[in-house]
Amino acid sequence: MKKYQAITADIESKIREGHYKSGQKLPSVRQAMQMYHCSQSTITQAYTELEQRHVIYTIPQSGYYVVDRFGSDQTNRGSFNDGNGIDFSSASPDLHLFPYRDFQHCMNKAIDTHKYNLFTYGHPQGLCSLKQALVSLLADDQVFARTEQIIVTSGIHQALEIAAKMSFPNQRSTILVEQPSYDLYLRYLEREGIPVRGVARTAQGIDWQALEEAFSSGEIKFFYTMSRCQNPLGTSYRTEERRKLAKLASTYDVYIIEDDYMADLGVGRQFDPIYSYNQSSHVIYLKSFSKMIFPGLRLGVAVLPEQLVQTFQSYKSYGDTSLLSQAALEVYIRNGMYQRHKQLLSKEYSARMQALHAAVKRYNDKGLVQLSETSSSMYTQFKLPLTINMDQLIKRLATKQITVAPGNPFYLSSWLNREKFLRMSISRTSIEQMDQGIKDLMEEIQRG
Repeated sequence: MKKYQAITADIESKIREGHYKSGQKLPSVRQAMQMYHCSQSTITQAYTELEQRHVIYTIPQSGYYVVDRFGSDQTNRGSFNDGNGIDFSSASPDLHLFPYRDFQHCMNKAIDTHKYNLFTYGHPQGLCSLKQALVSLLADDQVFARTEQIIVTSGIHQALEIAAKMSFPNQRSTILVEQPSYDLYLRYLEREGIPVRGVARTAQGIDWQALEEAFSSGEIKFFYTMSRCQNPLGTSYRTEERRKLAKLASTYDVYIIEDDYMADLGVGRQFDPIYSYNQSSHVIYLKSFSKMIFPGLRLGVAVLPEQLVQTFQSYKSYGDTSLLSQAALEVYIRNGMYQRHKQLLSKEYSARMQALHAAVKRYNDKGLVQLSETSSSMYTQFKLPLTINMDQLIKRLATKQITVAPGNPFYLSSWLNREKFLRMSISRTSIEQMDQGIKDLMEEIQRG
């Protein structure tokens, strides 16, 4: 990331955190040069970028000021209930953090560059120039692949559906899933009648004995797992656990589908995916852009072992993903905008999660709630006492305009050993709302 882009991201962050308020004058160019230890041209470029994106404005002979972007509708609150409700349930990212103007610029640039080629059906495996850009982007996460192994999909879910239906070299049919796990995929597998079995994963980790027993049974086609920021737990595998999973896959000829949908929200530490540790080509790596840019883009990426490419392609035999979206994403990545937005989003979500943990520490004096250890995830698990009536709790919270997501839907219908919990999301809840929301939630939990 270039220096001016880092400064731009830092100023945007300070505006969102309230360090610079609407209408407030920003530091002068000379003051900013001293703050950021850089040249006048770098600061000028950063301020110009912010002005073009309508984050700040200039008053001649006076200086730069923060735009009053939000007005009275309180959209800076991160809430979507007219500024009054508190949403701890949403699986969608914060709409007000979306890079609308950046991406609008990228779409215009994409049209200018590719012209009429964008209005054809395109190649089923994705826009070639985007795949070339993805090679470098994925390599930053220690996912090294050739363009032929990369297939652009209509979101991660399409890749998961194809994998469930296609044959694998191990000639097996049962899919192994964590319990709890991604609810929409569980419902899909059940609805389609696809053989599926579960293995318990809690905030403390996965049941390794049960996992190895399943792997060694000779029945498992692939194991679906979220190695980082698991939904709904919010936890991640440690380095030694990712190494162990990669080794088990090779030992028992079981494929792993690694859903790394939160790859870009890691903060403060290096995270090499399971894919990087597996030498026998038993890992399919999935990446999503829905949580980073906006869900409506419907773009995901599957990185496949060479022996699976042809079979996967046979299930994706036509171009069903917008070429315009793909071309715009390519521009967005190549121009450094993706890296800048990733930094902004990671910092914002990390601050919100820290605020949630701090609020729980203040109001959980009776120790009724067990909170999973998370930092940069959108989600964390609120493990509740078994005596809690979940339906009544949700109804009482609704009267206070607080929405939460119960844990039951994240299990297979046949799974009996369920933990009682709420999946708490911070993506639609501002730091300002966090304290009151957790206070009200803890009061209702204490009521039983």
